[in-house]
Amino acid sequence: MKAVMVIDRELPLGLAANTAAVLGISLGHLAGDIIGPDVYDREGAAHRGITTRPIPILGGTGGQIGHIIEKLSDEGFADVSIIDFNHLAQRSRDYENYTRTLSASDSAGIRYLGICLYGPVKKVNKLTGSIGLLR
Repeated sequence: MKAVMVIDRELPLGLAANTAAVLGISLGHLAGDIIGPDVYDREGAAHRGITTRPIPILGGTGGQIGHIIEKLSDEGFADVSIIDFNHLAQRSRDYENYTRTLSASDSAGIRYLGICLYGPVKKVNKLTGSIGLLR
């Protein structure tokens, strides 16, 4: 399995970092096996488990992110999970406000700031292989 994030490369640095953080937390919830056990250094100090897999963070356009979301509706990508972070979530002060606002919104009006994909390596690569790293 592979995880990859695609963040809108037009976002200011702080929003891009926030988007990646939110997606990473959600990925840990979705794929609990991606987090390794705690590790102890020689003096016995604990270091909490971190991801056991690399998570590339790619810089895409809004159009590329939208295209990936559309492709995921194809039956061949049913085993690829997606987590999205959008402008409605970013503007909401709490989760209740976000769920209420999102529930009242049309899909066409949602602007995605970033997505995280988790699925079979070949399928994730097929969806994201042409997108470069976020720089």
